[in-house]
Amino acid sequence: MLSLQHDTTMKRSMFKRIARSDQLNFVLTNHIPRALATRLVGRLSKIRSPLLTRLMIGVWRLFTDLDLSDARKSRFDSLHDCFTRELKPGSRVFDPSEHVLCSPCDAIVGACGRVERGMVLQAKGMPYSVQDLLGPGRDGEPWQDGHYVTLRLTSAMYHRFHAPAHGTVRHVSYLSGDTWNVNPPTLARIDRLFCKNERAAIRYSLDSGESLMLVAVAAVLVASIRLRFADTTLSMSYRGPAEIACSARLVRGEEMGWFEHGSTIIAFAPAGMGLAAGVIEGAGIRAGEPLFTLRSMISSCPS
Repeated sequence: MLSLQHDTTMKRSMFKRIARSDQLNFVLTNHIPRALATRLVGRLSKIRSPLLTRLMIGVWRLFTDLDLSDARKSRFDSLHDCFTRELKPGSRVFDPSEHVLCSPCDAIVGACGRVERGMVLQAKGMPYSVQDLLGPGRDGEPWQDGHYVTLRLTSAMYHRFHAPAHGTVRHVSYLSGDTWNVNPPTLARIDRLFCKNERAAIRYSLDSGESLMLVAVAAVLVASIRLRFADTTLSMSYRGPAEIACSARLVRGEEMGWFEHGSTIIAFAPAGMGLAAGVIEGAGIRAGEPLFTLRSMISSCPS
């Protein structure tokens, strides 16, 4: 028995090393028919079969550190059901301070810092403009001298995202596009990737008067973003309006929607707010933990 467990552990370790090989990862997840693969995985993930679901979750675990201990339920009807799982009550606690904007999701912090001359970083040495990210006719000026954070959700993470503070969703802009992977190997190779992928720019007005922008970026195998507050799913098959007017009042921590695999949210806060302590590239963060803080409350803020 111990020998079998050891063998299984060794195999999982081998598969995870393969998955983390930058060059191989880039080739396997990008040099494929991305749109076709995304549609096929989307259909496969929604097949309701207990046996198939257990098999696919088992394969998933070979390549990731999937942890379902905080999931609301222990059995899933489909792989999609597992991807979009809810958590046990109290699993994520949102910081109640009115001076704090919370992380909307579990993530690994990617590029972050100050918005300078309308530009931010995708990865070291790879800038892109806020206006290009938000789409034609969208003004990036409100975020000048503010701060941004790239939040990368891996496939094994909790995939739902939440309101960072009390406020109202005012508008959503949907921009159709490609489905490049959004992991570090791809970000280091594909220029302006976030401006090329399918995405939804969500304008959020805080009760305190400031505006926040959350840009949900889809990726290969996950070109589907569910916006619960608008009762809308944005995907490659979406044929509705590109501009969605909203007036959805949300409280801090209320669910906004979910991705169907793993992807990225880029959050923009205006001047007067800075990055919360500990928000640095490579750090892990959970939904509800401080992401931005009013600068008057910050003793030392990375820039």
